[in-house]
Amino acid sequence: MAAQVPLWRHYLQAVRSRAAARAQDFQRAEDVVLTVLERAHALDPRFLVDYSRDLGAFQFALRSSDEPSELEVPLGLDGDALLLEEPPSAEPAGGPACCRLGVPRGGAGLDRWTEDDVFSAAPESGAECRGHIVPGKVLSVLRDLLVAAIVHCKHQGLIAPGSLNASSLQEEELHLSLLVSSGWRTVRFNVVPVVRRRQRVPCPEGASLVTSFPAGGLKRVLGQGVDLVPASAQHWRVSTGHLLTRLLSALGTLPGYRLDGLSILNRVNHVSWRDNGHSAGLTFNHLKMVLLWASVLFPAPEDWADLEGAVYRLLVVLLCCLATRNLPHFLWPGRNLLRDSDLDLSALYQRVECFASQPEAFLRIHVTHLGRSPPPRIDNGIKALLQLPANNPAYWVTAYFDVLLDKFQVFNIQDKERIAAMKSIFQKTKTLGSEDC
Repeated sequence: MAAQVPLWRHYLQAVRSRAAARAQDFQRAEDVVLTVLERAHALDPRFLVDYSRDLGAFQFALRSSDEPSELEVPLGLDGDALLLEEPPSAEPAGGPACCRLGVPRGGAGLDRWTEDDVFSAAPESGAECRGHIVPGKVLSVLRDLLVAAIVHCKHQGLIAPGSLNASSLQEEELHLSLLVSSGWRTVRFNVVPVVRRRQRVPCPEGASLVTSFPAGGLKRVLGQGVDLVPASAQHWRVSTGHLLTRLLSALGTLPGYRLDGLSILNRVNHVSWRDNGHSAGLTFNHLKMVLLWASVLFPAPEDWADLEGAVYRLLVVLLCCLATRNLPHFLWPGRNLLRDSDLDLSALYQRVECFASQPEAFLRIHVTHLGRSPPPRIDNGIKALLQLPANNPAYWVTAYFDVLLDKFQVFNIQDKERIAAMKSIFQKTKTLGSEDC
């Protein structure tokens, strides 16, 4: 296995070599959009420009795909002063429900948000509520502002001719899409109006959740509040995108190959599992969620000290999620990110398992890497073992995933207690293993 390490490092070097250029392209493209948003703010001060989010380029550099990047436009109001009206049928297990944002009677500083272009009066709402801020109307106003701002910026020479394509603005979506040319790359931004609230996201339970991040990092990130973004023409929903990206950034401050493993897997996903982006498949957000769970399930520094081992820690979690057809949201485990995804999960599982069994064939990027691949690391019975968490959630623990690592021949942990726990859970699965594995 040691002879294969250079192949993994060659692949990582190829991925890293693109990262700096991707980050620079993103920052140039982002500057174009911020210039437009500054003009939009001048036209209507209710829409603010957010310069504080510094993680867009960081995340874009980690990716190999050109998926849209979300760019938030905060609304100039105190989100905590608004009334959240959730439907009585909300199911908290799957995360926060959609809601309407009510403007309270006598609310200070909210008069600009009771104008007809963004507001719907609702006398029947009761004595406390004057009506609601309507996301569909907010999107319509922001769309018109962007069109006017783009015309102004082009006329004044503030943006280069041909650098921005706004043809997608007319599409009826819950975001406003802008295409920006930067170098030879085109970056798609989904501009989204957001209402910021200071409410905390409940911290997930479990000691390993805390120890998986830098000291105090988890609570500090989750204490930053939440964003409410359009869920429909009438309703808003909680968006945790920026919180998850900040957690990802926090993982990057720890020693080891966590983010490198994510970048490698994302590159393989883009090139091999999604046919260079021509086929539907896993998104970067799916893989980001896998890394967050893997960091919790494998909290020890030695889990991430080896590049190949780091990739396989993501792989065993991903394979389990595909086999059980359930990728839990990191903050709301009751929400399955694979549900209603319209993905062929069986075919996708086969592709991921093929890579996990013989990764060498996928890692060759140069003629000097050609050669015979080692034999498969596993046989066909691994899928039965991967199904166990679907029948018994108690298997969603480190010891079970250590068994999977051992099956892939990458369990290199010396901790005696962890080895004993792995052997114990293996005994529980021994009957299944002797029949299928």
